[in-house]
Amino acid sequence: MMERAGYLPGLDGANVEYQVLNYTRGDLRVEVEVPALSDEQLVRVINTVRDARERILAPMRTDEIIAVIDAVIGRLLDRDDPFRRKAEELLPAVTGYDAEMVRLGLTDYLKTFRAPDLKRFVSEDFANPGLLDGFEAAPKGGFVRALGPPVLAHVWAGNVPALPLWSLACGLLVKAGNVGKVASAEPLFATWFAQLLAEVEPRLADCLAIVWWAGGDERAEQTVFGQSNVVLAYGGNDALEAIRARVPITTRYLPYGHKLSFAYVGAEALDAQKAWQTAHRGAIDIMRYDQQGCYSPQLFFVERGGGVSAPEYSRYLANELESFEKKHPRRALTLEEAGDVAAWRHREETELLAHPDHELLGSDSGQWTVVHTERADQLRPSGLNRTVRVVAVDEPAQALALLQPYRALLQTAGVALTPERLLPVSDALGRAGVTRICALGNMASPEAGWHHDGRFNLLDLVTMVEVEQSSVVSADALAPYAD
Repeated sequence: MMERAGYLPGLDGANVEYQVLNYTRGDLRVEVEVPALSDEQLVRVINTVRDARERILAPMRTDEIIAVIDAVIGRLLDRDDPFRRKAEELLPAVTGYDAEMVRLGLTDYLKTFRAPDLKRFVSEDFANPGLLDGFEAAPKGGFVRALGPPVLAHVWAGNVPALPLWSLACGLLVKAGNVGKVASAEPLFATWFAQLLAEVEPRLADCLAIVWWAGGDERAEQTVFGQSNVVLAYGGNDALEAIRARVPITTRYLPYGHKLSFAYVGAEALDAQKAWQTAHRGAIDIMRYDQQGCYSPQLFFVERGGGVSAPEYSRYLANELESFEKKHPRRALTLEEAGDVAAWRHREETELLAHPDHELLGSDSGQWTVVHTERADQLRPSGLNRTVRVVAVDEPAQALALLQPYRALLQTAGVALTPERLLPVSDALGRAGVTRICALGNMASPEAGWHHDGRFNLLDLVTMVEVEQSSVVSADALAPYAD
């Protein structure tokens, strides 16, 4: 099966070269053509987007844009829609993830981009959303408004299907001209979104572009970044550092790199009735996209003193992962990923020999591994791909002491706590560097409008323009009615 990626306004009739990326899952072989554009073609695409944004997108009201995005999402949620059918058929083949996992995950994710959620999204960053549509009276006097960048460049990772939707929606909401670079690991969803957007609202057809270049292509990156006002990038820390070197000093750069997320299970969630449910929710977070998201847990801190001990909870967690292996099998790993998992497991097995209180649980097929330790004196991230360490602790402070060296990397904490403990523990987690706290089982499903890595999704993209009160007073003095 052949599919073409990319959405290239301004290049109608141009001689565009394509490279072919190959993907295989079982008997299904998918070939995806990705555009290999010249510098001149990249500049032409960017100029087209910039001009269309100025003429069409910038004058639109935010509620109009929300309505368009909502209509696109409605199409993608319709399982009879051709685009949704392609997504369900091709994304598992391209990404390697279990088809049912992709279907369920895609639906949950898309639902957070319906109109009510987008309105909440805007309100999270703007107490007065009218700032996106024009000047509004400022509390300190004068007027203020928010302007999106003429060109917002996106560089996406391919670790999670449909990831580009998040930043594309942000770019559209602030009325930016969007130019997105898809990853070779998942080049299709952003293409389909752009095609659907143009179909739902033809006026926006030239307001965004989807391009591709091989990772690390310095020529292409310098061309695109040099033409952009804001660059937003997802990926590994090394790749993000390389991008930083190619972004002009006058261009705003917003990198989203590797993070460390974990779970904290309170003793109150470990009685005979609740422990199984708590383990099931934890296994969902481990299973969902094989821990490839920045919000996926790599560690579980389990309090002592519950009706179910930390070793017993580890076995519950292992049992749930075994069930998920049958229902949603892990994708095939690359050689590098398999090596990382093997190296992590070898270290854990070596430590097991020295510390008999440790326990290693794993499937016969090697699809998952749970390691339990009673020694809360060290912290080691997991090997990902359904590998996790369960660490027994007496209280949150013990876990936070272990996390302290990783403060800059912390992101999501999935918790199982009583109402009385939720806010005090959350306060301690926030002080330690955690930026998102959610229920166990929801770690891989952020709410609409969550502040990614503790930052503002929309405010970080805009420039605030202020008309100071002195200008108002001066203008008033020049009016025909002035004395």
